[in-house]
Amino acid sequence: MLRLTDLTLPLDHDAAALTAAILARLGLAADELRGYTIAKRSYDARRRGAIALIYSVDVDTPREADLLQRLQRDAADAGRGGDAGKVGPTPDTSYRFVARAPDALPLRPLVIGMGPCGLFAALVLAQMGFRPIVLERGKDVRERTKDTWGLWRKKTLDPESNVQFGEGGAGTFSDGKLYSQISDRHHHGRKVLTEFVAAGAPEEILYVSKPHIGTFRLVSMVEHMRATIEALGGEIRFGQRVDDLLVDNDSAGTRHVRGVVLASGEQLRADHVVLALGHSARDTFAMLHARGVRVEAKPFSIGFRIEHPQSLIDQARFGPQAGHPLLGAADYKLVHHCRNGRSVYSFCMCPGGTVVAAASEPGRVVTNGMSQYSRNERNANAAIVCGITPEDFAPYGEGPLAGIALQRHWESIAFALGGGDYEAPGQLVGDFIANRASQAFGDVLPSYKPGVRLGDLDQALPRYAIDAIREALPAFDRQLRGFAMHDAILTGVETRTSSPVRITRGEDGHSLNTRGLFPAGEGAGYAGGILSAGVDGIRTAEAVARDLVAQGLARAA
Repeated sequence: MLRLTDLTLPLDHDAAALTAAILARLGLAADELRGYTIAKRSYDARRRGAIALIYSVDVDTPREADLLQRLQRDAADAGRGGDAGKVGPTPDTSYRFVARAPDALPLRPLVIGMGPCGLFAALVLAQMGFRPIVLERGKDVRERTKDTWGLWRKKTLDPESNVQFGEGGAGTFSDGKLYSQISDRHHHGRKVLTEFVAAGAPEEILYVSKPHIGTFRLVSMVEHMRATIEALGGEIRFGQRVDDLLVDNDSAGTRHVRGVVLASGEQLRADHVVLALGHSARDTFAMLHARGVRVEAKPFSIGFRIEHPQSLIDQARFGPQAGHPLLGAADYKLVHHCRNGRSVYSFCMCPGGTVVAAASEPGRVVTNGMSQYSRNERNANAAIVCGITPEDFAPYGEGPLAGIALQRHWESIAFALGGGDYEAPGQLVGDFIANRASQAFGDVLPSYKPGVRLGDLDQALPRYAIDAIREALPAFDRQLRGFAMHDAILTGVETRTSSPVRITRGEDGHSLNTRGLFPAGEGAGYAGGILSAGVDGIRTAEAVARDLVAQGLARAA
């Protein structure tokens, strides 16, 4: 197969146009093209009203060998341009397991957490025959969904079953974005997408440039993947919070994990424990730190959710082609470097979605964004956040957990500003820029449930963040017309953009100071989003498998 890239066609091209472009690029006659598949489809929206589609395709032709020879000659001729760099062999993106479990396994590996990272770590371990045991502190995804709606509709928070905790992780209640900028030379991301398709995701996620799924589809997909893990010999236990680690030192003084202690008091023995924690597992972070596991503070971001009419974003991005079915609801990505040295940027943009309550602790308010696959809700929303570093954590505490103290402080302030009943504080963008309290909603009605209490957000974040966001909004309006519209809504606060800690690990995947402990995913500070978390879960499963096989060989010797 040949991979052709950068085939550019008009947005409304007919079915024959792509075939004609392939034939023209390769200089083929029609009968020399056996077929093709689309490897990627994206769009170029830099010219509003003249948006183009850009394809990469994999082509089947009997002339593959002589075409490659010709293109190699072209590439070797430094004085020639053309398409030599846009045609080549189709890369092999198939996944290959790094190991197979031995017949006898002394202790089964444990996976703590069943978000995207833990899910894929468990799946790949199960596919390799290692029969992992998965411990999830929350409930299965159906029961968890009921509890999550309990906060949104009845203002009742279950600290163990919510947007953050439960089967599927925080990504279940999100836009379901499946793209990332991580380095992925082994094509683990393709493995993630392929498994999602097998679990019921639409096949288009394999080729569209910014694939997404949405919450409702994720629920059934997670259930399907759970069933696959169990069918392969894995075991999944819900309502199993890990409260302690069992650790000992060998004769050389090296620390080794030997198992975990559950909240029930039960001990599970294991020499390989995957820590696939979410970014909100604050009590577990504290336990790990107390147990001597190396944890360090890391940067993250804080800010607000902003909502606009989706139609405004569509028009600003796509102009007269807004509403085209191949374009869908428009997204955006904005950044501004402020006079006070801070950077403000848009994060987790959810086209045609809703702002959701994402608290996991009583007495605190946290916002997040969510979309369904259709992305057909009235509002667009995104986090508008200001980057912060561990140097900013000092007023709230010392040590690697100080960022958690900062989060809790401002989430508690938001709870109070919202009236103390999980309603969130809000303000119109025009009023926020003018530094005056909002009295009434305008054309944009907030989607956040349990509700938004209008007022003044000036005291809802640290001064440097307020000043930076206040400066950034008019700057964003110059990048995206209408962004600073008066009636757009800011809802506070967004504090869970990423983990406030990193559980450090080595190149072999083990914790830097505790052998057998494998920190992974977003909570450990090594991922940010569904795709990258899934990829890190696969990499971690491979590290566990290699170590288990190596130990087995050592015992046999």
